[in-house]
This record gives sequence, structure tokens and C-alpha cells, in this order.
Amino acid sequence: MELIFIDTETTGVDVATDRLVQVCYRDSVGIHTEYFKPLIPMTVKSMSITHITDAMLADKLTFSDSQMKKDLTFLLSSGIFVAHNAKFDMSMLEKEGVKTNQYICTLRVAKNLDTEGKIPEYSLQYLRYHFGLNVAGNPHDAEGDVNVLVALFDSQLVEIMKTIPDREEAIKKMIEISNTPSLYKVFNFGKHKEEKIADVAVSDKGYLEWLLNQKLSAGEEDGDWVYTLKYYLGK
Repeated sequence: MELIFIDTETTGVDVATDRLVQVCYRDSVGIHTEYFKPLIPMTVKSMSITHITDAMLADKLTFSDSQMKKDLTFLLSSGIFVAHNAKFDMSMLEKEGVKTNQYICTLRVAKNLDTEGKIPEYSLQYLRYHFGLNVAGNPHDAEGDVNVLVALFDSQLVEIMKTIPDREEAIKKMIEISNTPSLYKVFNFGKHKEEKIADVAVSDKGYLEWLLNQKLSAGEEDGDWVYTLKYYLGK
């Protein structure tokens, strides 16, 4: 099972309309990074985060015309896609015709391993410093993020192998976790911040009902919270 660690930078965060501008992946050969000219301009917000501008991309190939697309299409036909918040990166690549068969989402694995709900945030960079991952790389640069991603994955694999010593079986467990909605234990926002959700389900069940309706009516992809609220409400 070859692991393909991937991070992308994009024109924005709208899966429906935004496009790839930088892709980095690490396979058994090494690390590969390229910039691409998107079909739409960078948003100012995205430029302010990534420091990638339209002028920097003007002379680049589009991702669809690149050798990297061909390489990733081949690698992901049998390899395991590894990313943080994997569904976003998968969606951006799938829009370009690159399909994923198996994947590991280190975001979902992080939530699963945090059995006490003690970690207040699960972003890649927060976890980098929370766990003291000593790796090189600037935030919001695809190559730097891949370096952090690999270190985070390695630490998670070590933790899972404490109960599943066989490496291949442990990786299979990470795939299983990644395909299962995360169950939050503690509120990290709102009037019940830092309270256990199980306790709030008893003391203020109406709040959970209200929040579930808010999540459902928003029409946004927030599957982990919908799953969590339904779980504690017994739905």
C-alpha cells in the first residue's frame, strides 16, 4: 500500500467554483511541487493567506495540461490518498478528473484519537504546534503543509499501533476512521463552550435540537456536527 501525501492551494475555498493553483505530493520517490494557472483569478482572501498571486501564475500550465495530473491519476489508482481535511483536496482534484479510491483524513483521525475532547482546534497548523511536530515549512504553502502532514500521520500511526501492532492493519483502521463521521465530545463554541455534549443533552436538550436545525437549514456540508447532534439526541 503506497501512501500519497497531498496538499493543495486553491483560488478560494468554494469547492463548486474554485480551482487548483499549487499541488504538492510525496510518494515513495520523493516530494513533488508545482504551481498552475487556474481558469479563474485568485481571490484576494486566498492571496492574503497563500501569498500566491495571479501574476505568479500567468506563465504556468493549467493543471489539466500538466504531467502531474497524469502522474497523480496513475498513483491514486492504487495508492492511498493522505490529506488533512481530505474531502476538500479530493473534491478539488476530482473536478480535474483525478479520482481517489482509498483515502486517509488526518483531520478525522485526530478527532477520533482525541477521546476526551481536549484539543480545542484540529487545523493542521494547530496540531503541528499542539504536538510539537518539529518540521520545516511555512503554513499555507503546499510543500510546507505536506511536511507537517507526514509528521502528523506518523505520530497518529504510532498511536494507533499501540492497540493494532501490525502496520498494515493500523493503516486499514485509519482508512476506516476516515470514512466514518466524527463524534464530537465537547462544545468548542457557543454558550456551552467547553461543556461535554453528553451533559448538555441532559441539561439543555433544546439547544441541541436548535443547533441541529440550524446546521440542516444552512445547507452546508457539516456532516460531523449533524452526526454528533443526532447521536446525542438519539435520532
